[in-house]
Amino acid sequence: MIKKLKPVFFLALMLVSLPLYSVHSPGDFAKPTISVGILVEDLNKSLDFYINVIGMIQVRELTIDSEKAKKMGLSNGESFDIKFLKLENSENATELKLMSCSKKTDHSKQTYIPDDNGIRYLTIFVKSMKPMLERIGKHGIKTLGQSPTMLDANRQFVLVQDPDGNFIEMIGPK
Repeated sequence: MIKKLKPVFFLALMLVSLPLYSVHSPGDFAKPTISVGILVEDLNKSLDFYINVIGMIQVRELTIDSEKAKKMGLSNGESFDIKFLKLENSENATELKLMSCSKKTDHSKQTYIPDDNGIRYLTIFVKSMKPMLERIGKHGIKTLGQSPTMLDANRQFVLVQDPDGNFIEMIGPK
């Protein structure tokens, strides 16, 4: 009898403990998205890439003066501008924040994603790869690997690098 009750007891224990491992956040967050900041060498060149090649839109900009930057711990007193980009202008769209402090980018050993630590790439899911490939070609951007590569019967994968060497992967149907 005890052997027969063990599975029932185990199942009851699982049902009671499942809510403890909920997939929901504790409600601490004001937005369901994360904004990602990228420090770039040439702000205008990067803006051109993300707006005209990738197709993002600039939604706002912000200047942090030197005093405030130092007070907030963002820099040792260097001021900077931040350009906020999104794939669409909606409140819940992820923001990509571009900023420049006139620092030279040094990704000299970076040919593949595992060549360095840190945030290595962005993934953008597209409705159709055709307009992406047209913009990439129009702007002379080199695709990496054997791009486009078919992931399955319907989806393609394209990998490029932005002007600072950050990897951008795009996934979507032809």
